[in-house]
Amino acid sequence: MISTPSPNFGPRRHGLPPDMVVLHHTAMLSAEAAVTRLCDPAAEVSAHYVISEQGEVHLLIDEEMRAWHAGAGAWGNVKDVNSHSIGIELANAGPLAKFPPFPDPQMQALERLLSEMLNRWTIPAERVIAHSDMAPDRKYDPGPKFDWQRLASGGLSVWSENTEDPEVDPVFFPELAARFGYSADVKPTELLSAFRLRFCSHKSGPLDNDDMALIQYLATRFPVDLTIGAP
Repeated sequence: MISTPSPNFGPRRHGLPPDMVVLHHTAMLSAEAAVTRLCDPAAEVSAHYVISEQGEVHLLIDEEMRAWHAGAGAWGNVKDVNSHSIGIELANAGPLAKFPPFPDPQMQALERLLSEMLNRWTIPAERVIAHSDMAPDRKYDPGPKFDWQRLASGGLSVWSENTEDPEVDPVFFPELAARFGYSADVKPTELLSAFRLRFCSHKSGPLDNDDMALIQYLATRFPVDLTIGAP
């Protein structure tokens, strides 16, 4: 691990320990460029870690501190995601290079880091989420090429299965999505896009039975803990 301290941090509000992890892509052409930006006081952004395509892990901010990676958004009752989360930036050009895949050395490094982190802070796998999950109206990272199913197979996040054949219900879909953690305050089209980006990135078109089955599975198996971040 490479220590590259960033000045862009502060204390977690109310002295909270981290209880979730947010994954990002850098949308820059190199890990070095991303680290430079995340360490620039003028940029006023940061993350706890940056992982290069080769699997080099840069520690920018201690996990106990509050990094500035999430911005506006929510997951369950958590509105100040920065105070609740650890932010990991994966070096990936994203839209600059048509969303390239994440190399195996990078994924292996992420898996090792997440395994240690979840054990250290007793964070459940369902609270490892995408930036696009907590901000579906404005973010799309880590993007369509990220292998969430691989993480879930190692117990480092969650995946969904189609075990039912429910009717399509545009009203019930947002309710189920909110039970899993998505905000109820975003447009239905943005919600569906964010959900599909993570769980079925190949899909487009209107809400269908498969979408309903997948979100029902998640809402039933992994309901968000609404005591976290509650007023």
